[in-house]
Amino acid sequence: MSDLKLTHLDETGRARMVNVGHKPITERVAVARGEVHMRPETLVLIQQGALKKGDVFSVAQIAGVMAAKRTAELIPLCHPLPLSQILVEIEPNPALPGLEISATVRTTAQTGVEMEALTAVSVAALTVYDMAKAAEKTMHIQNIRLVEKHGGQSGDVINEA
Repeated sequence: MSDLKLTHLDETGRARMVNVGHKPITERVAVARGEVHMRPETLVLIQQGALKKGDVFSVAQIAGVMAAKRTAELIPLCHPLPLSQILVEIEPNPALPGLEISATVRTTAQTGVEMEALTAVSVAALTVYDMAKAAEKTMHIQNIRLVEKHGGQSGDVINEA
């Protein structure tokens, strides 16, 4: 067994919210990405703005921003954070075929914004699915991951170039 100490568990093994009161306030940034895979014809409909529910790109971007802002309400042990920037980008990729979603979240706080970036990507992807499901029910969401984070005690983490 390793000496790894799980910060979200107390001495008795019960879940707890970590005390970050002693940590310095620093700038923190996290980038997450994910994909929504679909048939080529569904991607074309999205790109043409031809779905009955409207502009998938705008609605999914707004959904991602709203989700990042509400992460602490969705994930029980996350701290509510003052977010200074949330950037959600959605790009078509015919090679998938599908959409690539990325979220960059920034704060100046005592804890990081990885969960906010991951939540933004997740909810943006779910919104794409919801808006396009009338055209295709075989879409799949995959590969949601943290790409990089900067700031804080653990320093920079870069999982992808």
